Amino acid sequence: MNNHKNDNFIVVTGLSGSGKTVVSRFLEDMGYYCVDNLPAKLIPELVDLWLKKKVEIDRMALVVDIREPNFLTDFPEVLKRLKVKPKLIFLEASDEALVKRFSESRRPHPLAKKKSILEGVRLERKKLAKIKDMADEVIDTTGLTISQLKELVARRVLKEKQRRLQVNVVSFGYKHGIPLDSDLVFDTRFLPNPFYVDELRGLDGKSKKVREFVLNSEETVEYLNNLFKFVDSLIPSFIKEGKSTLTISIGCTGGKHRSVVIAEALKNHLRQKMVDVKIIHRDIYK
Repeated sequence: MNNHKNDNFIVVTGLSGSGKTVVSRFLEDMGYYCVDNLPAKLIPELVDLWLKKKVEIDRMALVVDIREPNFLTDFPEVLKRLKVKPKLIFLEASDEALVKRFSESRRPHPLAKKKSILEGVRLERKKLAKIKDMADEVIDTTGLTISQLKELVARRVLKEKQRRLQVNVVSFGYKHGIPLDSDLVFDTRFLPNPFYVDELRGLDGKSKKVREFVLNSEETVEYLNNLFKFVDSLIPSFIKEGKSTLTISIGCTGGKHRSVVIAEALKNHLRQKMVDVKIIHRDIYK
């Protein structure tokens, strides 16, 4: 039996209303394959498939809780028998916070069908006491915003000093429409246009000649300086707010020349800043 806690395998449990869904979605954004409300008896089968590479999953997170009828008896026994030990995260909050959350959401507490919400909260806390004692990390979500909870999980569970942000830089042509998933959109249509230069019209923004034509203009130099400063100033705020993916779209008329050059320049700048960047030239071949 391997008693080492595997950081690629996380199990999230805890009190109803304590934020398990928020944590699950955050872990999914961070690259974990998440399964919610999996019966405890099925966990060993999933782990076996994972270890034998029968499923294409690098990192896995399971959300298990008292919604399952046999959770209290099955889960502790299953946890002992697993071939690889997960990192067990237990979420809780104060009685007052949980009652308020259930009242605001107007959802019934799973243990309060014939009781008050407060009675259900207290009963669940008592029933889960032993499982809480088994946890590697206990996180109290009382008073935490969604962003603060994500930051806490990143720091305590994923051991990240700073949250990672995936930046997607997309070049596009306005005549083909603005990318629907854009967070930030920048226009380059006022920059010198290679389309009107005969020897450049048939090339695209990846070619050296087009790149030099666009980058050597005074307008472009000033534009890039301002663009870099603006994006650099925003990224820490997006990370602090809990955003995991940021899509920056750069547009020109057709999406073949200027937007491609500027998008490539922004990509290179961000990579020098050690930012994780993926670039997509959506309309370059249209």
